[in-house]
Formats: sequence, structure tokens, C-alpha cells
Amino acid sequence: MNKVAKVTIFFWIMKIIATTLGETAGDFISMTLGLGYYIAFAVTFAMLAILLFFQIQADRYLPALYWVAIIATTTAGTEVSDLMDRSFGLGYAVGSLILVAGLLSVLAIWYYRDRDLSVYPIMRKDAETTYWLAVVFSNSLGTAFGDFLTSNLGLSYIQGALITASVIGVVVALHYITKLSDILLFWLAFIFTRPFGATFGDFLTKPVKDGGLSLPREYATVIAFILLAIVLFFSVRQEKKVRLPLE
Repeated sequence: MNKVAKVTIFFWIMKIIATTLGETAGDFISMTLGLGYYIAFAVTFAMLAILLFFQIQADRYLPALYWVAIIATTTAGTEVSDLMDRSFGLGYAVGSLILVAGLLSVLAIWYYRDRDLSVYPIMRKDAETTYWLAVVFSNSLGTAFGDFLTSNLGLSYIQGALITASVIGVVVALHYITKLSDILLFWLAFIFTRPFGATFGDFLTKPVKDGGLSLPREYATVIAFILLAIVLFFSVRQEKKVRLPLE
């Protein structure tokens, strides 16, 4: 009856690849296609709404649908970050604070209703809806924070990726050496895998003069999608091997 992916090493690998894919795909829609941030925001959120409708209506965990929905949240997060900074003029710092407030509000509502913030397994539609709202806010926040590192603090894309990777490393260490809440650590890791993937995506596609590799966004998007599909294949295969003796 579970509806979401189990949190394993495969989960985190796919999450990072999905964030890279979301960054390159979001920039492709708004910049390469020249649609602008308002139209790109509308397009990506329309796609996200459709995917989440089918995801929440499904009666079981469907790996391909779940991860396409995750990609859609990371793509939408790219548009939210850019819209808040470049169209609304709020800046990445203020935008990050707004998104933090939004995420905390969603988690507070979730906890008030269920007295539990477990992210696996999730079976009820109301719990899953709240889960996806938290995912959208988390990925948008991660994008804004990554953009803050490179745009406001002037760090290179590699430096930004290294800083966020270090934060992820600290979260992993805290998981093993402390008794901090796994739920807290999950959302911290979930947030910071977003800027890690985003800064790496920017590194692949931004001009060489800005510290990137200047790869075409469509090429980088296709490469990331293929990598995600390969890891997903092995993840599903591994899950089947684990379940097989019990069937």
C-alpha cells in the first residue's frame, strides 16, 4: 500500500541526479526556449499538477511515475527561485527565508494532523499530499540557496557544490553518530541535495567565462535523464530481489 520511494542509497543517488536534471530542464524551458520566467513557471507547475494528480490517485508506488514527479518538483523549484529573484526582485536570501517559512508551515500542519512526520511508508492521500507540498518547498528552497551561494556570495559552481556536499556529509555523519531525529536529518539532506545537484547542473551548462562547461542544456538534460533511468532500473531490480524470498 505504500505510495513513495523507500529511502536507500539509490534514493539519494536518484535525488541528486533528478535535481541536476531539474536545473538544466528548468533553464532550458525559461532561457533556451526563451519563454521567460512567468510562462516557464506556468508551464512547469501545470505539468507538476498533472503528474501529482496521477501520483496521488495511484493505488501503489509506481517508481517511474514517482521519479518523474520528483523531477517535476525540481524543475518547478528552479522556476520558483528564478521568478522570486529576477521577476519579483526579492533576491535569493529573502526568497530562501520565504520558502523556509513555507516548508515549516507545511511540516507543522502535517505534524498537527498526524503527530508524525514519517516519510516512509506513506499510504493515505492526505498524508501524501502534504508530503508533496513539503517536497516542492524543499526543492524550491534548495534551488534558492544554491543560487544564493553562486550569485550573492560569488562562489564558483564547483565551490558551491563542494559546500553543499560538505553539509550533506555532516548530515550523514549526524545520522550515524548521534540520536538526532531521522525525520529532521531526512529533510535537511533532502533540501541540501537540491543545491548540490543545481550547482552541478549550472557547472555543466553555464558559459566557460562564468566557470561552467558550456554544454547545451538539452544535452545535459538528456544525459541526466539517461543516468536517472539507469539508476532507477537497478533500484527496482534490487527491490525485487529483496522481496522475492518473501513472496
